[in-house]
Formats: sequence, structure tokens, C-alpha cells
Amino acid sequence: MPGLSARPLRRREPQAAPREDIAHPVLRRVLAHRGLRGQGLDHALADLLPWSGLSGIETAATLLHEAIEAGHRILIVGDYDADGATGVALAISALRDFGAAHIDYLVPDRVRYGYGLSAPLAALALERRPELLITVDNGISSVEGIARLRAAGVSVIVTDHHLPGEELPAAHAIVNPNQPGDAFASKALAGVGVMFYLLLALRQRRRDAGHSVPNMAQYLDLVALGTVADLVPLDTNNRILVEQGLRRMRAGLARPGVQALIDISRRVPAELQASDLGFALGPRVNAAGRLEHMDRGIACLLAPDISAARPLAAELDEINRSRRALQGEMQDMALDQVLKAVDPVQSHALCLYDKRWHEGVVGLVASRLKEQFHRPALAFARAADGSLKGSGRSIPGFHLRDALALLDARHPGLITKFGGHAMAAGLSIAARNFERLEQAFAAICAERIAPELLRPQWPSDGELAAEEFSVDTVLALRGGGPWGQAWEEPQFDNAFVVLEERIVGSGHLKLKLALPGDSRPIHAIAFGVDEPLGRPQARLVYQLQLDDYYSPPRPQLIVRGLVQEPSLA
Repeated sequence: MPGLSARPLRRREPQAAPREDIAHPVLRRVLAHRGLRGQGLDHALADLLPWSGLSGIETAATLLHEAIEAGHRILIVGDYDADGATGVALAISALRDFGAAHIDYLVPDRVRYGYGLSAPLAALALERRPELLITVDNGISSVEGIARLRAAGVSVIVTDHHLPGEELPAAHAIVNPNQPGDAFASKALAGVGVMFYLLLALRQRRRDAGHSVPNMAQYLDLVALGTVADLVPLDTNNRILVEQGLRRMRAGLARPGVQALIDISRRVPAELQASDLGFALGPRVNAAGRLEHMDRGIACLLAPDISAARPLAAELDEINRSRRALQGEMQDMALDQVLKAVDPVQSHALCLYDKRWHEGVVGLVASRLKEQFHRPALAFARAADGSLKGSGRSIPGFHLRDALALLDARHPGLITKFGGHAMAAGLSIAARNFERLEQAFAAICAERIAPELLRPQWPSDGELAAEEFSVDTVLALRGGGPWGQAWEEPQFDNAFVVLEERIVGSGHLKLKLALPGDSRPIHAIAFGVDEPLGRPQARLVYQLQLDDYYSPPRPQLIVRGLVQEPSLA
């Protein structure tokens, strides 16, 4: 394991005037850096954007209402990640509560069918004899598959959030904030969020028809989990959805499957934060789709009681342990390949393939390479049909899906299919085309990435004063969340005197620090770091968290990195 990464420091600047109604000075400063303006921090459901702003949603809600009234067979087709799994579980749970009598779901096997509602998956779906099919977290690029369903007389509703291609599928209704011409103010909804909005519209449609309707707040634990796990930007609308879901979990109102995931992750419900969903619960759900089949994750989320949910959560936990071990092996191979084959400092991009890699884990390898070398990274594994399936991650300022679209335009036929977002994307290529793809991708990255984008910096919200290393500050900062993508968790920097340091556990650096001229100890830990600092002073970048191992709890620094050429004045 490495030592602490050293990078230059970038102090964040205010993006809005400090809000005088924010009492704590540190939180006031942080929120000014995030651009908090008119919106408050109460995250009220009444402040959600109205569902009526989404194109196609009234048509979709009417189709769904009519299918329920007629007792039609409804089939939900989801994706094999946590966003798709929570979206499927949300659709199944809510539609049952709305009165759907015949509802089933189908999630593709990653290895056999790949992503989305492909033509082969559509053929499999037709074996279930659906009369209405609804996609969750996919479908916007499923032109062939949906055409096959339409030809067979199946009504199709697409709910998705991915960017569309040049041709839209011929669905009866499409609900996607990113489809052309959609005026919905938030383009950051996750797949589960889009499904939640469709259900809000259905609720109104059912109520207008005189039916009793469920309280939609009961499903927000699923919405929160899928939204955070999918790493979509936490804009104002998504923060409301996530915070409301977290409040239900903290109050002990999570559904049995989510509660079992909380328990197996050894989290305290009352203390749950968005980071727990992203780093503990989400990976356990995702692991099923990466190494096994997402049916297991969905079964856990749909478990009727805690006794049924616990063994399913334990199984997901075991799969996740296997995923972590496999990921570690693949990351070591990838790092070795990078250091032997390319100069990551001179390269604008990393593009790697190994025949031993598992296609369900290459995205995580690409993510780790991107983090370590601050370059766009593509990692490929061999698929069952002999083609190569790749997953990519990008850096801020470089839109990965747009880069793949440009590559596809310049080199027709080189990419079999692709899709994704600015920061993450997937693609398939013929095995013989790997070197051509590598060269073409590197050329586009060299052309489109400004040199300054390749020089990573530590963003910081500034220094904390001695009296601000407190439990009060930790609790105040929690109130500014939920923190996540595009609403980054507060991060600070200070010059410290290093009083003590030692390696603990499986390789973590435990530190006792002090501010210059102040003898009061400040406790800190750097996870995954097994090399001591070996210096009497250092300027560190850190996040402030609560260490509740002690009674009473005390603040603890989570050290993220070392500032290059620190000023110790």
C-alpha cells in the first residue's frame, strides 16, 4: 500500500454570499463555497420539483394506470447495478401497493446479455408474456429490443436517465430528464429517481380515479440508496430525496432489506450518512450484479421481514468480500501493467486489458486507476462471446461519453456499442480492435484535455482554528449534507506538528497531531496508508468526522493527503 499522496493545494472560493441564517461559521463558509443561495437546509419534500415537468410522464402514468385497471401483466426490466436494483424493488413494491395484480421483473445477466434491453433480452422478456413492459435505469438506447417488443404487441414505457443516442426507441412513452427537449430542471436524477417520479404521477392519476393511494415517503430509503450508489450529482432535488430517505433509516423506518444491509455493514442507524450508503450498503448490493446475479440483491430489498432479509444480506456481504479480493488482484495487475507499459505522467489516458480480468469488476479498476493517476481510464475484460467489454472513468472537465461518441464518429465500426455519462461510461469492441481503440482514445484525450486538468490538486475549504476541532463543528457540518457528488464533503487543510504515528490494523496510519503553538492533541487516521510520514511537521488535507468509539465521542481527522511544499508558518 502507498504512502500519503502529495498534491498542490487549491483553496475553494465563495460561489455565493455567506448566508447569515447559517449559525455555525465553518458551515457558513463551506456552504458559500458550494454556492448555497435561496434554498434552505430543511430538505422538505414540498420543495421537490413537480413531476409534471418531465416530458412523457402523463402518458406513461396513464398507460400504467390503465394496465393496473385491466389487470394486465406488467414486467419491469432493470439494470444490474444498485441504481437498477433499487429502481426495480421500488417499482415492484409500489405497484403492488397501487393494486397491480400481475407484476414481475427481469434483470439481464451481465455476462450473457450485457447492459440494457437488447434484442436477445427482449426475446427472453417475451417468454414472460407481458402486456406492459417498463424499463428502469435503461432503455433509452434500446432501439432494437423495443422494436421487437412493439412488433409483438407489447406496450413499452422507458424510464431512464442516461444520455440518449442519435435515435430514440419507439416506446409508447419515454420518461428521461436527459431526452431532447425535456425541460425538467434537474438533469441529475438517478434511474431510481426517475421511477419514483413516474410513481408520483401515477399516484395522482390513481387518486383522480377514486382509488386509495400509498404514502410515497415509505419508498424513499430505496430512492436514497440508489441515488447515492449511482454517484449522480447531489443537486438540490437529489439532496431532498437522499436526506428524506436517510431520515427514515435513522428513525428505524427502513424496509427489512435495507435494515439488514445496515446491520451487516455494522452501521448505527441513528448515525447514518450518505457516505454509508455509498461505501457500505451500495457496494454490497452492487456486488451481486458484478459477480453473481442481481436477483439476489433485489430479493434482499424486497424481503417481507427482517428474518427473511438477514440471510440475503449475509449472502451479499460474502459476495462483496469476494469482489474486494478479486478487485485487489486485478488492481495489482493493472498497476503493474501501467508502470511497465506506459509513462502515466506523460500519457493523457490509460487503456488496459487483461484476459484474466472479470468484466464485472473492470469499472472499479478503471476508477482506482483514475484516482491514482488522475487520467481518464478504460479497463477491458473478455466477454463470453469473445468480444471485449470495457468500463471507463473520467476526470472533471473531460466528458467521457462525448469522447466515445467522437471516437465512434471518427472511426465507424471500431466501437460496437457504448453509453454512459460525463464521468463514467461503458463500451464493447471486437478483441482484434483493442490497440486501435487504445490509440484512438489516447489521441482524443490528448486533443481535448488541457494540461492543467491533468495536474490534480487537493481542494480545501481552508484552515480550522483550534477551537473548531470540536464535536459541535462535526455536527454542524452534518447538517449541511447530505454530501456527495457535486456537493463535496467539507475538506480542510492545516499545518500540524506530528506528535505520534503508528501503523494499525491491516495497514492504516494512526496519527496524533497538534497545531503549532498548541499542545492539545488532535487524533487522526489515514486509511489504506502503511508508510509513516517520517517528519516532525506536515500540512495535511483532511475531513472532520466523529469518533464514537470513545465515550464521550471526540472529533477525528480523516487524512486524505499531503500538501506539496507545505507552509508551516
